[in-house]
Amino acid sequence: MNQASSPQFVVTDRVREALAVSLRGCDELIPQEEWVKKLAKSEATGTPLRIKLGLDPTAPDIHIGHTVVLNKMRQLQDLGHTVIFLIGDFTSMIGDPSGRNSTRPPLTAEQIKVNAETYRAQADKILDPTKTELRYNSEWSDPLGARGMIQLASRYTVARMMERNDFHDRFKAGTPIAVHEFLYPLMQGYDSVALKSDLELGGTDQKFNLLMGRTLQAEYGQEPQCILTMPLLEGLDGVEKMSKSKNNYIGISEDANTMFAKVLSISDVLMWKWFTLLSFKSEAEIAALKAEVDGGRNPKDAKVALAKEITARFHSAAAADAAEQDFINRSKGGIPDQIDDLSVELGEGALLGIGVLLKMARLAASTSEANRLIDGGGVRIDSNVVSDKGLKLGAGTYVLQVGKRKFARVTLG
Repeated sequence: MNQASSPQFVVTDRVREALAVSLRGCDELIPQEEWVKKLAKSEATGTPLRIKLGLDPTAPDIHIGHTVVLNKMRQLQDLGHTVIFLIGDFTSMIGDPSGRNSTRPPLTAEQIKVNAETYRAQADKILDPTKTELRYNSEWSDPLGARGMIQLASRYTVARMMERNDFHDRFKAGTPIAVHEFLYPLMQGYDSVALKSDLELGGTDQKFNLLMGRTLQAEYGQEPQCILTMPLLEGLDGVEKMSKSKNNYIGISEDANTMFAKVLSISDVLMWKWFTLLSFKSEAEIAALKAEVDGGRNPKDAKVALAKEITARFHSAAAADAAEQDFINRSKGGIPDQIDDLSVELGEGALLGIGVLLKMARLAASTSEANRLIDGGGVRIDSNVVSDKGLKLGAGTYVLQVGKRKFARVTLG
């Protein structure tokens, strides 16, 4: 479609506001001038834009780092646009090579089905499910067939495919690249053709795949989509991107108390980036809060507000309030209202070693780990620090504590 011949639409204040929402926290908006034209046309005609996010269900659960793009989708959804949550059940069987230095093993159909159902439930915690178009790319990818796949592949060159960094680096290093890996960006791009997408979102590592959608839409005579990339969220350590493998993550299915406490553990500097990428507060509200902190207000107040907002989103406002109180109790050396109970029957006069007991209470993975925790001063019994790894306990009820967040009430009988 020739955009130059299309009518010009007025850029109103509402369009400018929508652009500001789009740009908030984003890494790149490509091309921005085309997005402004799409917003202006939508405003003038009353036709919502189609905004797409595709996720491959490669794991059964997601952490809040994954929700950065979902948050952006919700912001655009609240402006009245149509958001499409696309589950890549077909592309998961190929395996996304993005950022890989080796071939990614594809998932089985059974794994994909289980993970996809979990993804949908988790996405509903952020997107408005009544206003979200849920799609699976097997809808149009399976019917494409071998003939359609060959015709699709004819629309892109090997030379352009090799411009992709991970393919280029692997080829240069002599690392194998399987032919089916070239199909992944093609199929992701074809998703945009099938859905007639106006905007596609993704992480910065997805830029090549997102641009493929623009190329193929032009090939099929459609107005090319714009693309919006969001930065990868740093984890709890403030250094590495959030990842389960680095244990610096917050799972969105974690309990409220743990979620709240983990948010409070981030640095004062990282907190403001999290506000931008994870909070639904307006930029004006965040700027006002930051000005108060710069003016002398305790930054912990702002962090508590962020922790409560995130916890309430995935649980409830009441759960967030309870988590805040639980954190206060712990910080004062108090015991949480709800902790695990364990009863162990002992023979008359028998004693049980502290290391074994910590393992039985699931406060340590092994007795050797329990010993390391004791050496580090991280174990308490009834609020008293344990320093003796040889400590043995007899009949009675004890409150065991490891670190700031792990408790168990143990009754030895």
